[in-house]
Amino acid sequence: MAITLKDISKETGVDIATVSRALNGNYGVHKDTRERVLAVAKRLNYRANLMARGLAVGRSHTLGLLVPDIGNPFVTEVVRGAEDAAYAAGYHILLCNSYLDATREVQYMRSLLDKRVEGILMHSVQTLSKAEVKELVGSGIPIVLLSRPPNASTFSGVCVNHFEGGVLAGEHLIELGHQKIAFLNGPRDHGNFIEQAKGFIKATTSSDPSRMPIVLHGPPSFEGGYQMAKKLLGQNHGVTAIFAANDVTAFGIARAVFEAGLSIPEDISLIGFNDVELANVVRPPLTTIHQPKYEMGQAAVEILLSLAKSGRLGVPEQREFGVRLVKRCSTSAPSKKK
Repeated sequence: MAITLKDISKETGVDIATVSRALNGNYGVHKDTRERVLAVAKRLNYRANLMARGLAVGRSHTLGLLVPDIGNPFVTEVVRGAEDAAYAAGYHILLCNSYLDATREVQYMRSLLDKRVEGILMHSVQTLSKAEVKELVGSGIPIVLLSRPPNASTFSGVCVNHFEGGVLAGEHLIELGHQKIAFLNGPRDHGNFIEQAKGFIKATTSSDPSRMPIVLHGPPSFEGGYQMAKKLLGQNHGVTAIFAANDVTAFGIARAVFEAGLSIPEDISLIGFNDVELANVVRPPLTTIHQPKYEMGQAAVEILLSLAKSGRLGVPEQREFGVRLVKRCSTSAPSKKK
């Protein structure tokens, strides 16, 4: 059972208020009394209830971080940047993983509000409803979204230029000479994936409107990529190149390609999005669109703490990072046999 101030008071014969002042180093406590209280607290292995203390003074020094899938290497790198920035500022991160479940995400969001965190970083798996937006705004704490949401005018956000990323991916495949191209995308209503699709379609059709890519939608995960690729390859469209919504989806696509007896890039060129560390480890190394994941996590915490200290919650800040194409070995000109 946890040791309380009442236990120390009983052991020392000092009233609870004095015990509290002694432990907190406040003035008005005699030196001998302070030393006796500290000695007993140490012997009993007393640990302060920082959450209760934070609630009492209106400060918890805790930030909530809500992510869709901690198993995704992209998310892991963003979390690392956020945690390092929070730690450097004297804050702790309370991590919640929704596992791409919208209902679970809402429950975690409300749990973080109940815990009186000083701010929430959200990488939402879906577009927030009007009721959810109203609930978050009414909480009075700063919110920073790790995405490009339709709610950009309401909340601060950190993102990359997903449209430009889609353009870079499309231009790369067209320059290589691919004509039959597919985009295995994430959810239809997610802002980031919508922007990627717009940029990709613009790039692939700009010089030839008939060169419209095949677009499939599914979970932006290894299993999602695997299932979408199996469906695509089973329909025998003669596709020679695939753009994946993210690198993890690309890894799932690669598995389906290999199971179909095909090779990358000889039969299918494959390009991802995010440039996670594993992208340079898999074989063949994955061509992908790079975004600064660690820096995005850092920036999100910086914005969150700035909003919390200034109290200017009605003035959201949007910070956008650039992207770049990283050419590796998973893309090449289409095989002549195609």
